Amino acid sequence: MNVPLLDLKPQYQALREEIRRVMDEVCDAQAFILGPRVEQFENEMAAYCGAAGACGVTSGSDALLVCLMLENIGAGAEVITSPYTFFATGGAIARTGATPVFADIDPASFNLDPAAVARCITPRTRAIMPVHLFGQTADLGPLLELAAKHKLVVIEDACQAIGAEYRGRRAGSVGDYGCFSFFPSKNLGGFGDGGLVTVRDPARLALLRQYRNHGMEPRYYHHHIGGNFRLDALQAAVLSVKLKYLDGWTAARQANAADYARRFAVSPAAAQVGLPAVLPWCTRHVYNQYCIRLPAAKRQTVWDGLRAAGVGCEVYYPVPLHLQPCFASLGGKPGDFPESERASVETLALPIYPETTGDQRQFVVDTIARQL
Repeated sequence: MNVPLLDLKPQYQALREEIRRVMDEVCDAQAFILGPRVEQFENEMAAYCGAAGACGVTSGSDALLVCLMLENIGAGAEVITSPYTFFATGGAIARTGATPVFADIDPASFNLDPAAVARCITPRTRAIMPVHLFGQTADLGPLLELAAKHKLVVIEDACQAIGAEYRGRRAGSVGDYGCFSFFPSKNLGGFGDGGLVTVRDPARLALLRQYRNHGMEPRYYHHHIGGNFRLDALQAAVLSVKLKYLDGWTAARQANAADYARRFAVSPAAAQVGLPAVLPWCTRHVYNQYCIRLPAAKRQTVWDGLRAAGVGCEVYYPVPLHLQPCFASLGGKPGDFPESERASVETLALPIYPETTGDQRQFVVDTIARQL
C-alpha cells in the first residue's frame, strides 16, 4: 500500500475550479504585487488568529527576520530560542548579526522549557522566540512573564501552528509578533513560498508594512532599511480560498491523530512507541506533523522498513541547531541540550494529512510493529 507523507493533489482537485477562478481574476487584473487581494487575506488572517492586524510577507523565514529587523535587534544582542526546530528560526537571528542563544525543550511537547529559558537571560537578551512545533503551542504564560520582567520582545514562531491555541487564544495573538509560513506542506499552504506576521500593536503593523517594502512610505521615501518581503497577490488569492476550509482540514487531522492513538494502543508495538502528547495549556493542537518516539537504536530500522513498504515518513530534525556546522562558532557540543538531542534521534513523523484513510493508518501501524 502506498501511503505518502503528504499528498496535496486531492486537496487541489476538490478546490480546483475555485482556485483557478481567483487566479484568473488576478491575471486579468495584472495586479501582482500587494494590492486588494493581499489586504483581503491580511484582514482574514488577523480575524482568524484574533490579532490586531496582519502583514503578508514572502515566507515564514522572512517573517521571523523582519520582526527582528523592526526591533533593531542585531550585533551584540541575544535572542533565546530552541535548538530543536527548523533552521530558519536560528538562521533569522544570525542573519541580523545577533546571537542565537539556545534553551532546551520540554520532552513532552518538544517546545521551549520556560525554566531553561530563564537560565539563559543576560543583560544582552533582547527577545524570546518560542517555536510552536508540530502544531502545538509552547507554554507561553511563563515566557510572557519572563519577557515582562526583563523587558523582552516575544516573537512566536507559529509557522507550524496556524489555528493552534494556547489556553483558548490563537497562536500568533499572544506574543508581540506571530510568524506564519504558507510553504505548501503547511496546514494552510500556498502554491509556493509565502508568509505573514500578526501583531497586537497597530503601530508595529504600520512599521511592518514599511519594512516589507524597503522601509518605504510614501513611494521612494525610505525611513528604514527594510527588504523586499512582499507577499504576491496570486499567493494571497489562493490562500484566501483555502483559509475557508482550514478548520475542516484541522478537524480531520485531529481525528486522524486520535485514530492513530486507538490503533497503536492495541498494536504489538504499543510498548515501544511514544505517541504525541497534548499538554494542558494547548487547547487546540493542529497536528502539522504527527511525530512518534521510538527507541533510538531502532529508529533507522523502522524508518527504512516504512519506506521499503511504501510509507512516507521523515525525521524532524536529525541535527539540533547547536550542532549544525554553521553554528560551530557558538561553541555548542553534544550533551549541551539533552532533551533536544534525544528528540533528534528518537522522533519519526508519520502521514497525518486530512485525506489519509483508516486502512492506510492501519498499514502504517502494522508496518511499524513488524520492524520492532
